[in-house]
Amino acid sequence: MKSPRIGEILVERQLIRPADLTNALSVQEDVGGPLGLILVRLGALSENDLLAVLSEQLGLAVQTRETMPPPDLIDAFISETATASGWWSERQAVAWRHTPPVDEDEPELVPAPRVICAAVQPLDPMLRNLLEQVSEIDVEWRLAPRSLIGAALEDLRAGGAGLTTPGSTDAARLREAAEQAPVIDFVNAVFAEALHKRASDVHIEPFEDQFVVRMRVDGILHTARTSARANFDAVCSRIKLLSGMDIGERRLPQDGRQAVRISGQEIDLRVSTLPATWGESIVMRLLGKTSRLPELKELGFSDRDAATLTGLVDQPNGIVLITGPTGSGKTTTIYRLLSALNDGERKIVTVEDPVELDLPGVVQVHVRSDIGLTFAAGLRSILRQDPEVIMVGEIRDPETARIAVQAALTGHMVISTVHTNSALAAISRLRDLGIEDYLLADVLRGVAGQRLARRICDVCSVSPDRQHAETYAHALTAKLRSKLPGGEPVWRDSVGCRKCNGTGFVGRLGLYEIAPIGADISAAIRHRASERELITLARSQGFTTMFEDGLLKAATGRTSMAEVYRVIGASDPEDAPVSEPVLGVAVNA
Repeated sequence: MKSPRIGEILVERQLIRPADLTNALSVQEDVGGPLGLILVRLGALSENDLLAVLSEQLGLAVQTRETMPPPDLIDAFISETATASGWWSERQAVAWRHTPPVDEDEPELVPAPRVICAAVQPLDPMLRNLLEQVSEIDVEWRLAPRSLIGAALEDLRAGGAGLTTPGSTDAARLREAAEQAPVIDFVNAVFAEALHKRASDVHIEPFEDQFVVRMRVDGILHTARTSARANFDAVCSRIKLLSGMDIGERRLPQDGRQAVRISGQEIDLRVSTLPATWGESIVMRLLGKTSRLPELKELGFSDRDAATLTGLVDQPNGIVLITGPTGSGKTTTIYRLLSALNDGERKIVTVEDPVELDLPGVVQVHVRSDIGLTFAAGLRSILRQDPEVIMVGEIRDPETARIAVQAALTGHMVISTVHTNSALAAISRLRDLGIEDYLLADVLRGVAGQRLARRICDVCSVSPDRQHAETYAHALTAKLRSKLPGGEPVWRDSVGCRKCNGTGFVGRLGLYEIAPIGADISAAIRHRASERELITLARSQGFTTMFEDGLLKAATGRTSMAEVYRVIGASDPEDAPVSEPVLGVAVNA
């Protein structure tokens, strides 16, 4: 019986689409090369999936990073074979001599030494011929990811032989270098690793003798790999080509956006370049086009807070503001709220910079300041589109603030964001932008602040020592303790394991504070109450600060207190109530 081919296996296991196989076979007919490698380069298949299938089909193990030998062992074997490191780079392989450790239970049995060869294509006849000639002992063949081979050979290359770079900097040569297979493989491997690690952003930063690839995972940057500086121009040009930028312009900042296919996933690629001392600093944001919007509860909202926030935006008119720094998840929260409002009976229009996720049934406008389509201009035009709900990506200037207030006064629900450190600080920000207190009191329906903290790993987390547990518990007030299941805290500290890549955390959850603007707070705004007075008044009505929300989530084992301190600070920044009542309204200090 004829064995199934690799393409048929991949389609049968739904790792690729039939159309992907047809496309790859066409490319193979034109340029040649292994079918699996072509599928990976086209973005239809992840290298990990390909290696798993090949391992099963060929009966070969897959080389892992943990079992790679020290570079000197590889260097010694390459010297022994009298070949250049460039030859191994072309073959995408490394080899070394290995002597297994002696079994302590049977020390008299001396294990036989062998040569191990890890290669992208272990069936390569030239590779096999060489090892048969130079090795008098058995050879163990292993499959290996290209990124692993590239990293192993990096120290052995002279001048970056693995990634061919242009001899000059003109656009034609840069384009030619960007289309070379090693460069394509390197960039694809970076994208695939970013997806595997759930990275939100990839930073590529050039320095004098190398460039560094860093990935932001759960809000924290980690160094993923380094490469010789000689390789950078080709890699940079490849990324520019993918994102529709001018590869010949290296003196000015550029922004690009493109839909690409990586490891079988459709990804929106947003790229920013910034000229720096040793080349262009590149930051890429990877946005999944088919990302499912999490429910408010999945984002970290309590049932009470989710109901409060949903109720605020479900009113017929007014302004609801979500506050927080860049990268705190404001847009995701707003998208979830808009999805809940999108019932088919309301016209919803957004003006964003940029549109981060497609919302079916919602009209989304992308700001383009270069042609005059600013937030303010877009908002003016939206008002002529007969909407019920308007989302403004950010209120950042007096004109946008004034138009948003006018829209709320004329019967629209406006949802927007501002960059402030707390929810109620949004009121001071709008005052600074020239909005009168009486207008704020009339249109503001609620403000919410948020931050993102990392979720603690459920595999390796441990209970803190007694001293730390007592310190944490001391911060819990009676009011907060009453909200805990069973009334007792369950503190956890991070450790680090294989599941969480040694960080102690997997994923993120939000820390929130929500302040509905009722009659009392509205009256205080009219009388120009300070932020501290507004916080005190809100507390008397059940307002819970972000720090307190973080305490509750740490006390239920969803994050650690160290993470709460990292995100918000070592104490509640809003825990400084005024001593006198606000406008005659009694408050609890």
